[in-house]
Amino acid sequence: MAPKQQHGRQYDVVVFGASGYTGKYTAEHIATHLPTDLKWAVAGRSHSKLEQVVAHCRSLNADRPPPAIEVCDIDDGQLDALARKTFVLITTVGPYGQLGEHAFRACAENGTHYLDVTGEVPFVARMLAKYENAAKASGAMMFPQIGIESAPPDLLTWSLAALVRSDPAFESARGAVRDVTVSVHTFKSAPSGGTLTTALNLLENFSISEVRAGQKPYALSPIPHPSPSSAPTPSLLTRVTGLITVPTLGLLTSSIAAGTDRALVHRTWGLLETIPSRRGQAYGPRFSFREYLRPRGWYQGIGLHLGLILFSVVLAVPFLRRLIAGYVYGPGEGPDAEVAKLDKLEYRGVAHADSPADAGGDGKGQPVAFGRVWFNGSFYHLTGIFLAEAAATLLEDNVQLGGGGIFTPACLGQPYIDRLDRAGFHSETKVLSE
Repeated sequence: MAPKQQHGRQYDVVVFGASGYTGKYTAEHIATHLPTDLKWAVAGRSHSKLEQVVAHCRSLNADRPPPAIEVCDIDDGQLDALARKTFVLITTVGPYGQLGEHAFRACAENGTHYLDVTGEVPFVARMLAKYENAAKASGAMMFPQIGIESAPPDLLTWSLAALVRSDPAFESARGAVRDVTVSVHTFKSAPSGGTLTTALNLLENFSISEVRAGQKPYALSPIPHPSPSSAPTPSLLTRVTGLITVPTLGLLTSSIAAGTDRALVHRTWGLLETIPSRRGQAYGPRFSFREYLRPRGWYQGIGLHLGLILFSVVLAVPFLRRLIAGYVYGPGEGPDAEVAKLDKLEYRGVAHADSPADAGGDGKGQPVAFGRVWFNGSFYHLTGIFLAEAAATLLEDNVQLGGGGIFTPACLGQPYIDRLDRAGFHSETKVLSE
């Protein structure tokens, strides 16, 4: 176990929103897996609900001192005080577009490292515009989108790029990656109330122009892409049906998370190009990223593609949003824990090196980097793992990011990936030939 960072604050970690559905899973993982000398607290609005969380944590690990309780409302003054008490603040209080700015601002301005699980790209774009300079000035290292959206594809892309840099098969590329395609290969789960509320209320919290702006390629990147036209262009058939066949990955279709995940991966690309200590991990100047979903067959693939179009229409109509909201889990609720244990998640991906050897060719016979990440168990347990292990990485490892700022999961690098592997989120990469 590595020594903790010396920070002089009351707590190492505080979980804000610990009595919510995702917050409980996060507290569970901290109680059962992080060092027993950790100084931590659970925070939220209800003292009685937090007492229940503390009692549950004590039952899971009687050898660990239980977390302290911090009663804190969604209020600038109270969150300022809470942020000043802790080295890392984990917040699972959403929808972030409605409720998340208070905690984000408090951490950025008070030099507190920050982790959240938003999937709202417009929220991240808004926070970048308002608080990135404050985070850099205070030294706060901030990691939004470090849950199911969008840590798995971001970390898989980082691992594929690492293989291209290190394996002799890609020597002629000198570490540069031309493109990464990721497939949601297995996704067996039901969403929590918080996730559904976020999706249904996206246009309540952001304008259509903000949503569109956040979905543009490299919109969150700190630098523009030098050759955006280098990204593969989907065919007319793919645009109409959603279907595409990718060598090694097979038949794929549109993914509901493609835009969200692409925005984060593109930000990682830009950060690795600009952080001096990380330029040796840069993906390369012509890098592009695509994400799809693996259907059972082409009928289902077309159906899923058309279903996403219909869902977009529903989100744009307030009456339909309110109608659907009456039939889904509410905030703080989610699938039964025993049922959620049967969840399964797997992403697969391929990366092509930006090599002169296949410039202008079809790539056949050239080496390709293949990778996958997977987890068996509740997706919200996995989100708790992402958060807790990121906090441990910040506490115990030298992440070498050159100071404060707004980063991505992949910026935590191999130490974070190794921690996740020990916690059950596994990954592997290898070289194949197409």
